[in-house]
Amino acid sequence: MLAVLALGASGLPWFTHEAQAQAGPNVPATPVQVAAAQREDVPVYLTGLGTVQAFNTVTVRAQVDGQLQKVLFTEGQMVKQGDVLAEIDPRSYQAAFDQATAKIQQDQANLNNAEAMLARDQKLASQDFASQQTLDTQRSTVEQLKAQVAQDQAARDAAAVQLSYTKLVAPLSGRTGVRLVDAGNIVHAADSTGLVVITQTQPISVVSPLPEAQLPLVHAALNAGAVPVTAFTGDGATELGSGTLSLISNQIDQASGTIQLKSTFPNSTESLWPGQFVSLRLQQQIVRNAVTIPSAAVQRGQAGFFVYVVGSDDVIQAHPVELGQIAAGRSIVRQGVAEGERVVTSGAYRLEPGIKVSIDDAPQAAPKR
Repeated sequence: MLAVLALGASGLPWFTHEAQAQAGPNVPATPVQVAAAQREDVPVYLTGLGTVQAFNTVTVRAQVDGQLQKVLFTEGQMVKQGDVLAEIDPRSYQAAFDQATAKIQQDQANLNNAEAMLARDQKLASQDFASQQTLDTQRSTVEQLKAQVAQDQAARDAAAVQLSYTKLVAPLSGRTGVRLVDAGNIVHAADSTGLVVITQTQPISVVSPLPEAQLPLVHAALNAGAVPVTAFTGDGATELGSGTLSLISNQIDQASGTIQLKSTFPNSTESLWPGQFVSLRLQQQIVRNAVTIPSAAVQRGQAGFFVYVVGSDDVIQAHPVELGQIAAGRSIVRQGVAEGERVVTSGAYRLEPGIKVSIDDAPQAAPKR
């Protein structure tokens, strides 16, 4: 399920405990590392789990009966739409097509002769050398032959379709699976097994459940424009690809209290595989001009979250804070720290309000993302 990466506490009282003793003139300042609070635009994410699904899955089946003469693909091969995957013995279907073609030629010749006779009868009738009945009979013969030729053409078209079915072609671009029938076997249009299953993996889809309470957030984000989604390995350690939210299902599952989301990924490197279990990060919004600090600066006390702030005189103050999103090693501070204020990121375990500190400028480790 998707969950907001956020943590916060509000209405925290000010810390009132004092230093246990004033530092004497010979007591050295406590060394600490600090970072200044910054203003920046911060993306707010929902995270969750999902399952990769092929964008399309098609079973290639025979549409005519016959012996499978050739299998032209390799198992696991990437194929393009229209590629010939296999061939069925075409001889009987070629013969039927040739027969239909010959029938058209025969009936077309009869039609040509009938039209010539009609023209002659019309000329004779104009000179009263042919009766009206003869003329009408010949006209009827011409119309019958025209209909016959049209029927023959339809029969040839049907034969051409049957002949084309002897070549099994890929209906879409994708990756072939295990070959289900070997060359030499007799296949039938009624067979349910098929020759091979093709899965379209470029693009590819990821389906994930969303708690219904978060539906308004995601719906608003989708209405505002494209919603970026990033997929990671199940442990969240490795990024697998970036895509966009493509669908919010039209119905909530009352049993689980969730609604299905579908995201689409180009998957040009095929890092995502059908059936794979992945972690997802969906960008719900961007908080503009937010005050942020390193998450390492956040401390937890009896009254809630706080940070140690170093004043201009290098004396420690404890500031209760209200936090927003915590992600990628940084925390949004809604209240309690101003831009530019220095917060202690290392050495806080030795501190309490009123203590003098010295700033250690040693480089700090970058936060894990």
